[in-house]
Amino acid sequence: MAILSALRLTRAPGAAFMVMGLYWGVFAAHVPVFRDRLGVDDALFGTLLLGSSLGLLSTLWLAPKFDQGLGRAALPAAAALLALAWVAPSLAVAPMAFALGMVGVGMASGLLDVVMNARVSQIEARSGRSLMNANHGLFSLAYGLAALASGMTREAGLPMIAVFGGVGLLALGLMPLLSRAPAPAVAPEEGGAVRLPLWPVMLCGIVVMIAFLSEATVESWSALHIERTLGGGAAQGALGPALLGVTMTLGRFGGQGLAERLSETAVIRVAALVSATGAAIAATAPGPMVAYLGFAVTGLGISVIGPMGLALAGRMVAPHQRSQAIARVAVIAFCAFLIAPVLMGGLSEAFGLRAAFGAVAVLLLMILPPVLALRRRAAAPLAVPA
Repeated sequence: MAILSALRLTRAPGAAFMVMGLYWGVFAAHVPVFRDRLGVDDALFGTLLLGSSLGLLSTLWLAPKFDQGLGRAALPAAAALLALAWVAPSLAVAPMAFALGMVGVGMASGLLDVVMNARVSQIEARSGRSLMNANHGLFSLAYGLAALASGMTREAGLPMIAVFGGVGLLALGLMPLLSRAPAPAVAPEEGGAVRLPLWPVMLCGIVVMIAFLSEATVESWSALHIERTLGGGAAQGALGPALLGVTMTLGRFGGQGLAERLSETAVIRVAALVSATGAAIAATAPGPMVAYLGFAVTGLGISVIGPMGLALAGRMVAPHQRSQAIARVAVIAFCAFLIAPVLMGGLSEAFGLRAAFGAVAVLLLMILPPVLALRRRAAAPLAVPA
């Protein structure tokens, strides 16, 4: 009941979370198609994907200006830009064209990510409820369904551009709903402006970054851990990341009720301990079945850390600063996708995947000190000029 109520309150930005999840789910399922069409090896393809990371980093400066400049139109405009941005990589046949196209995808994804999270944060402040988990659950659900459906369309021989075009038509159909999102808060008169509190924003960014890094690690390396370290087969290996996706969806929807009863910092502390325990179980697992348990527990824990970190960042700044604060938290968090491959690859090469997943457990415990600092900051009243 709490989930449905939360989704009704945030149906406009919730639609944006679904659009984002659909596009990235389709992309994930078509990664082998992209790689084969470009004719590149795994290493070069991974390098080309850094284009999206470069585009994401630009949102630190672009997103707040985009949000304030377009007002109520920012959410539908960002969704439209994302739909247009996916056209270039879906048609690209040359590596450089694909990389440039992914820069555009990264920029558009970053804009939509910041604006939709800022809108949910606004509705949270207005309603006095915690709403992030339900909306991030929509993203996970849409991502999973899109990936599953794309597998079927690939089997049926449907061209990739047709699938991306179908998602684009759906996004177009959602434009009236996206347009109903609230406008961003207006900045006060210059004399009464409040400076963005960088220290708590940085702490929130670190918390979300560790959550994203852990998520990216399990998604990318769990199958290899099951197959290479624990002697599982290909089908057994594929079940590792699949379990993560399922439990993260369940965790986010299930965490909605928990988040409305406890503070953001309390939820993050519990989730960090749960996810660290899961990573430790996966690291020490004697066989695939125990590893599955570890990955499932990890997914349940990390599922709520990112949404709660973003919600906390939005609550700790003045209303007109939400898009700016969330943009900075998001950019810090996006660094996880640059760090994760290097960190896990290096640890795995030097010490093995057990040590690498053990390091993930330690990283998740490192969330606790900044959360305790944020708890003290959150307890202090925010001085906002009238």
